[in-house]
Amino acid sequence: MRFGRAAAPMSTKSDRRGAPRGWRNRILAVGAAALALPIAAGVAAPIATAAPVHAPVLRAPAGGFEDLMVPSSMGPIKVQVQWAARGGNAALYLLDGLRARDDRNAWSFETNALQQFANDNITLVMPVGGQSSFYTDWYQPSNLNGQKITYKWETFLSKELPAFLEGYGVSRTNNAVAGLSMGGSGALALAAYHRDQFKYAASYSGYLNISAPGMREAIRIAMLDAGKYNVDSMAAPWSPAWLRMDPFVFAPQLKGLPMYISAASGLPGQFDQPNSAVGVFNTGNAMALEALSLVNTRAFQARLASLGIPATFDFPAQGTHSWKYWEGELFKSRNGILDALGAW
Repeated sequence: MRFGRAAAPMSTKSDRRGAPRGWRNRILAVGAAALALPIAAGVAAPIATAAPVHAPVLRAPAGGFEDLMVPSSMGPIKVQVQWAARGGNAALYLLDGLRARDDRNAWSFETNALQQFANDNITLVMPVGGQSSFYTDWYQPSNLNGQKITYKWETFLSKELPAFLEGYGVSRTNNAVAGLSMGGSGALALAAYHRDQFKYAASYSGYLNISAPGMREAIRIAMLDAGKYNVDSMAAPWSPAWLRMDPFVFAPQLKGLPMYISAASGLPGQFDQPNSAVGVFNTGNAMALEALSLVNTRAFQARLASLGIPATFDFPAQGTHSWKYWEGELFKSRNGILDALGAW
């Protein structure tokens, strides 16, 4: 339409040399038809660019919520998105835990994360799926549960997804990443190996020393329980691929990165009030998992201290491995995330 208006005759008056009005109109009509011909033939004229090349191809309403289907080497991946309140380009990637579901990212319904950032100029990016994946690239499908694809979550989160979101105006370089449990170590790994993409990282109850004695077998048992995934299909024992996943090992690569890292004591707190046998069993499991995370996180704290790398640590006196505590930790790290990305 812009091109059509620009090509339309501006006046029907005779020019200074007195050309007849009819001939002038015919000349203009022929010129307009000649300009329109390449478009009709399917060839775009160079001046017919609809928008600057740097502009987003798509844009959802500021502050809106949307489910996207994002192409990947693993097939289409669902990603839940809450767009920045004022159309900003910053994004916070929120990673799920070991039992990540295939329908929704648990941050979207187990916590008030959406409400926490509803008025902030930051897009929440919540990938769906990846149970037991540790958000890394595996070398083969899990051979115990008939998995058809090979997990390539690092590739998805660091290349395919940011390239897709760029079409919506989300920056490839102004991002933060946060996760709980499995997602905690995954968040630190993504930030360590993709410093151009992430300016801030947070781990809540993460396993940050996975090469410590007994940790691989503990992870093996947990992954078998969460979908019958085989840890050996993810990375061979203490191979370069395994060590690359270990925050304790790659810690030097986190130098200069703002971080928030937390783990509670494992002692029951305000959100632990089991009223059935199943509830008591689940609370017991949550206590043990959080205690293991605490040991890992304390070791990681010492590791960073030995390297002279600062980070914000939080060790609540009460709290188990459960969502309401992680909701609170997300809120504690919120200001740091917004400061790092300039997303207020």
